[in-house]
Amino acid sequence: MSSSLRLERVTADNVEAACQLKVRPDQDGLVKPVAWSLAQAYTTPDIAWPRLIFDGEQLVGFVMAFFDVRFYPDDPKDTRLRSGLWRLNIAADQQGRGYGRFAVEAVCEEIRRRGQTRATVTFVPGEHGPEQFYFRLGFRLTGEKAEDEVVGELELGDA
Repeated sequence: MSSSLRLERVTADNVEAACQLKVRPDQDGLVKPVAWSLAQAYTTPDIAWPRLIFDGEQLVGFVMAFFDVRFYPDDPKDTRLRSGLWRLNIAADQQGRGYGRFAVEAVCEEIRRRGQTRATVTFVPGEHGPEQFYFRLGFRLTGEKAEDEVVGELELGDA
């Protein structure tokens, strides 16, 4: 993994390349395309934090975080605000090189910076899904579901 890794905002100059980013074919049904995520970010700018992952000048992935969201707003018992990973897309030919770990760690740092001590992730479980990746990073299942996705959390310690 290169020392020139960075996250950048999505701009008019890089949005087309971002929308062309593709995961492996066996992951297509497990993560929404970047264009879908950008549409969600556009309609929820108060909670969405979309970023592109670059290694030098090469676009290698996309990550979108969310901040201060109630998962079950219709449940009066669920008052906790959550922050975490909403989407993670690493280009098919770039997977396994540490870019996903870098993105998750960057999101966790942003969560800490905003004063939170726990990161949440949701994902579709399945044979080609990201479950083991998130487990290796320390996430643990909560037993909750958000639509067709399972919920995992990672304690970040004091902010």
